[in-house]
Amino acid sequence: MSDQIDPHKIATIEALEALYGPANPRSLTKETTYLTDAYRIWIERAPFFAIASIGAGGLDCSPRGDTLGEVFEVLDEKTLAFPDRRGNNRMDTLRNIVADPRIAMLFLVPGIDETLRINGRAEVTVDPALIERFDVKGKKPATVVRVSIDAVYFQCARALLRSDIWNPESFATRSDVPTAGAMIKSALPGEETDSYDGELRERQLATLY
Repeated sequence: MSDQIDPHKIATIEALEALYGPANPRSLTKETTYLTDAYRIWIERAPFFAIASIGAGGLDCSPRGDTLGEVFEVLDEKTLAFPDRRGNNRMDTLRNIVADPRIAMLFLVPGIDETLRINGRAEVTVDPALIERFDVKGKKPATVVRVSIDAVYFQCARALLRSDIWNPESFATRSDVPTAGAMIKSALPGEETDSYDGELRERQLATLY
């Protein structure tokens, strides 16, 4: 990387604030330290969220999704919990939480353009009551993540409106993007992936929980 100083780089908070100006006051006052009744109603309609974490290995942002009522549970106005369902066992999020409890979450409700954000601190637990709570047809998660809420606020609709994300006419087809097998082969050119895509859907459905 060149040692030359980039004259266009914004390097101070003061320079950044001068460029953008003050925040809309309502964008600050809508933040709470707990789930209000309205925030709770909103979040309980979300079947999907992304969780960002940080640890010794760096940053991670992972998707989480399930049927309504199974993706997470609000334990009280300051606490929620979600199961760690079956995956690839990289455990990026869990490793990070064990090392550093700080997390951020972004919740999506299909068809709705606002999103809801939670910042807080998480812990990985094998509490039998929580493990049992997230049992699906006899399949229990190995662990549950319990989140203590520090901040909650909803994000306005502009990003999703700009992306037109819920418009079916903008949906991609499988032929528009590389398959999972093609992406593996691009990272591991010597890997044999001819049968990977053909078996993938059946394998995923068989191992959801």
